[in-house]
Amino acid sequence: MDISGFIDGYYSANFNRPNTQEGFDQLNQLYNFNDKTDQFELSAAKLTLNHDPDPVGAHVDFIYGRTNTLINSSPTNSTPSADQLSYLEQAFISLKPPKAKGFELDFGKFVTSAGAEVIEAKDNWNYSRSLLFVNAIPYWHFGARTSLPVSKTETIGVQVVNGWNNVSKSNGGATVGLTSALTKPKYALNLNYYGGPENPNTTSGFRNLFDGTLLLTPNAKFNAYLNYDYGQNRDAVVGTGESATGDTLLKHWQGVAFAAHEQATGKQAVAGRFEYFNDPNGAQTGSIQHLYEFTATYEYKWVEGLLTRIEYRGDFSNVAYFHKDASSFVDSQNTLTIAFIAFFGPKR
Repeated sequence: MDISGFIDGYYSANFNRPNTQEGFDQLNQLYNFNDKTDQFELSAAKLTLNHDPDPVGAHVDFIYGRTNTLINSSPTNSTPSADQLSYLEQAFISLKPPKAKGFELDFGKFVTSAGAEVIEAKDNWNYSRSLLFVNAIPYWHFGARTSLPVSKTETIGVQVVNGWNNVSKSNGGATVGLTSALTKPKYALNLNYYGGPENPNTTSGFRNLFDGTLLLTPNAKFNAYLNYDYGQNRDAVVGTGESATGDTLLKHWQGVAFAAHEQATGKQAVAGRFEYFNDPNGAQTGSIQHLYEFTATYEYKWVEGLLTRIEYRGDFSNVAYFHKDASSFVDSQNTLTIAFIAFFGPKR
């Protein structure tokens, strides 16, 4: 059993200085996991227990902090829920039969295959998560997933899960995921699809997500990626007759992100990210808007297992969306964040 973990904390300064005097939240809007601003905050403390399948294995991620609050919130409110397996990021068992040509089956709670970034900041190039990570894709699923190498460079998979960020569902419908990962010496291409009913209390109306990431690895020091997401959700009418509520509006969203990372020295690295997100129905951000975002990150690794990141980020909208001071709204948000991450384990 391999044991690993990390502690991730930060201080963020938001130049809009949002505060709670008029009911505003003191948050970096459109952020995840480092959204608390103008204060010190614990983003995450995590402990991982892992046993690779031989042929049976298990993986458990215990997680605490702001990250747990956001990924394990109840669908009906913003607080962590035991029904969502609070304080667990992942918990699944694995089966990998020795004569099955690399086939693996996992069952339990596991993070989504969609997206270019992951929940753990230390495994991303930037400290904050992208607009696409926050608004376009799920965090995790509960159910079964498979993977099977079909060549020396490509692995495909099928998932049957309880939708987006749900241990249990009120509508009884399952979501199907299809995955493909192609890895070449100079690039990798990951394609994912998820589709299924996501409206509460009915199986009518489907949500579809198409996700693709092209990772470029021309040399050992420089990497870049291009990530595109398109999602749509068909609303549903619940009930019959005069008690029926809802509509059948098709809501959709999409975005694209480009990022680059340069390992300047053994201890220092820089990364940049630019993205565009379109929310024409306000389904994901709560407002009908076009969003742009730019992030610049500097990383310094003090010793193996301890790093610091300093990050500037600017978010820009075509509407006055961002809180400013006690009662104003503006069309941009600029932040500066410093983060410290300490981690340990057999695989760093």
